[in-house]
Amino acid sequence: MATVELRFSALPEHVRTARLVAAAVARRVGVDESVLDEVRLAVGEACSRAVGLQQRGGTDGTVRVALTELEKRFLIEVEDEAGPIGSTSDGEQAEAGEDDLGLAVITGLVEDVEVGNGAEGGLIRMSWPIANVSVEV
Repeated sequence: MATVELRFSALPEHVRTARLVAAAVARRVGVDESVLDEVRLAVGEACSRAVGLQQRGGTDGTVRVALTELEKRFLIEVEDEAGPIGSTSDGEQAEAGEDDLGLAVITGLVEDVEVGNGAEGGLIRMSWPIANVSVEV
């Protein structure tokens, strides 16, 4: 089980880098080429959501993206430091619609997705199957 971990400041300009790294690692571990765009888009949405939550909450934390090769799955975890999910104030409820839209896009792209709380804030866990690669000698 190999893991690549990225940590970046909660700034929108870093989301593109996370998308590119996720797609490159997905390709390397054997995720089918036909779903690489889905991986890229889902990671972009999850990271943009994490950045937005932290900026709206006024936290200067980081976004953590863990890319893990399991036996038959490629797992990506995106975690923010904006506090636990569901801990928004009344003033932030209007902006929750943006978060819901991002989550709807992610769940439309990824069959296996979980949204919950991590150590410091929200955690989105997504996974895709790894294609069976048979090597002939």
